[in-house]
Amino acid sequence: MENLIIRPANPADVSDIFSLIQALADYEKLSHQVTGTPEALEKHLFGEKPYAEAIIAQWEGNTVGFALFFSNYSTFLTKPGLYLEDIFVLPPYRRRGIGKALLTYVAQLAVERDAGRLEWSVLDWNDPAIRFYQSLGADVLPDWRICRVTGDNLSKL
Repeated sequence: MENLIIRPANPADVSDIFSLIQALADYEKLSHQVTGTPEALEKHLFGEKPYAEAIIAQWEGNTVGFALFFSNYSTFLTKPGLYLEDIFVLPPYRRRGIGKALLTYVAQLAVERDAGRLEWSVLDWNDPAIRFYQSLGADVLPDWRICRVTGDNLSKL
């Protein structure tokens, strides 16, 4: 692990983060859904009103992974939480503890911020990720489904 650095992202990392987002979308067979830009990502991470935070994983100086997350709120706990939107490590760098280090970093932030929970979603076909998350103590909730409204339907609503 002496080759690994986990750190908060800065504006100079946006290009690398966006490339990792594209690699994640390709892995999930969702490349067609990537319609954003590095410029929008930079504005939303580092602009006047940041909407999210990101951390990056560097292995021997190369950016090989990232996690992007934002604050949410639990009415049942009456506490803030963190929602992990994306976590990704390039395939050649997996099984080195990088994903666990990224997740641990975000979990430590959640504890420091007195968050009631850390949540994320996983695709139902992604058995390696599900097993990985469960090995870290995560519950995969079978009774919950994600609801999403986008595009024209969002405007209509």
